[in-house]
Amino acid sequence: MEPTTFYLQSLGCPKNRVDSEVILGSLMDAGYKPVQEPLEARLIVVNTCSFIESATEESIETILELAQAKKQGRCELLVVAGCLPQRYGRKLVKSMPEVDLFLGTSSFVRLVEILARKQAGEVERLNLEPPRFLMTSTTPRTLSAPFYSGYLKIAEGCSNRCSFCTIPAIRGPYRSRPLNDLLQEAEWLASQGVIELNLVAQDTTAYGTDLGERPRLPDLLEALANIGKFPWVRLLYAYPQKIDRRLLQTMASYESICKYLDLPLQHVSGHLLKAMGRTGSADEFHELVAWIREYLPEVTLRTTLIVGFPGETDGDFQELYHFVEQARFQRLGLFAFSPEKGTRAALFSDPVEESVKIQRVHALAALQENISLDYNSRLVGTVQPVLIEGVSDESDLLLQARLSSQAPEIDGCVLITKGFGKVGEIVAARITEAHAHDLIGEIVDSELF
Repeated sequence: MEPTTFYLQSLGCPKNRVDSEVILGSLMDAGYKPVQEPLEARLIVVNTCSFIESATEESIETILELAQAKKQGRCELLVVAGCLPQRYGRKLVKSMPEVDLFLGTSSFVRLVEILARKQAGEVERLNLEPPRFLMTSTTPRTLSAPFYSGYLKIAEGCSNRCSFCTIPAIRGPYRSRPLNDLLQEAEWLASQGVIELNLVAQDTTAYGTDLGERPRLPDLLEALANIGKFPWVRLLYAYPQKIDRRLLQTMASYESICKYLDLPLQHVSGHLLKAMGRTGSADEFHELVAWIREYLPEVTLRTTLIVGFPGETDGDFQELYHFVEQARFQRLGLFAFSPEKGTRAALFSDPVEESVKIQRVHALAALQENISLDYNSRLVGTVQPVLIEGVSDESDLLLQARLSSQAPEIDGCVLITKGFGKVGEIVAARITEAHAHDLIGEIVDSELF
């Protein structure tokens, strides 16, 4: 019998990509055959994101587009999985008759079983469970990222309860994976050719806090570094209040641990942070940044900020602007606040006008562009290790590479104008030109850096 063909569309963040790779692995293990075009597929699966309004809109638009492909092609079943069904449940069943199955954030891992039961007429369209799923090293998974780069999801869920965030409701409370299980999966990733290991979770610095006294994140980083198979180990989504001395000492002690920290501060105004369900202040964050840079002088710091949170005054924004100006993060992500249904912040009074939000986002973006350009300009003339990714999307005449300070799918890249390098190798490149987001360089040594 000809294997059932399927098309998988993954939306959202790297954490969602790991879930999509679990879906991919489970289908392929069951004999399903992936295809590149939805019109060729008998089964279409969309793994959705619904973290913020724009992500929800993108998910809905993608589902409707693939529903058209279902009408025009060979598709017999359209499945929507992940955050969107978990968040909106039965509302989707009523509003999207085009969809045959909805699977939540704990149900997607049982897709093959549910498909078999669907054919037997034993399941409803909506399959939701409490968000408690936690993958293991034995969970089927097929990598979809470039072979040299992989994500290790060290935990699931979140227990921080920020007032603006839907994640705890969608993903459940924070659940760390056992250290030995993570090391087994890391060994498997290395066997697949991964040399750049990116640690992801909703809050990576909370790793192990639900497991007792040990292990904690420094233990995990040390163990991964000691495997000796990953030249680059990068830490993403590090909650700022959980950065401690031992973590910084561990990062400083191993060359393979990238000197890169992604610290989502969200804001610096004390009363806004309190309303967000977070702690901290501009002074505390200045101290944290200085402390990190003392331990890790070459560190690349990234943060994420929310502009236009309810009650944000001109004074609050000016405090935030001056903080960004003084703290000088190398990378900055900006979001205009959107009231997400089901969150406490959606009910807050004193909203900020949309036009004001946009003005403030543009002001911070312009400031950060100058800061990022200054940092990048300092690299001109230096020789840096870069990871070759392949031919650039901009031109077939250019190679694309990244520094260890440039996280995949998040930060900029290095465009190589001269020299040759193999995809998946780390080589030496001289930086010749700088822009706010990307760098230009030439390969100066064909051997591994």
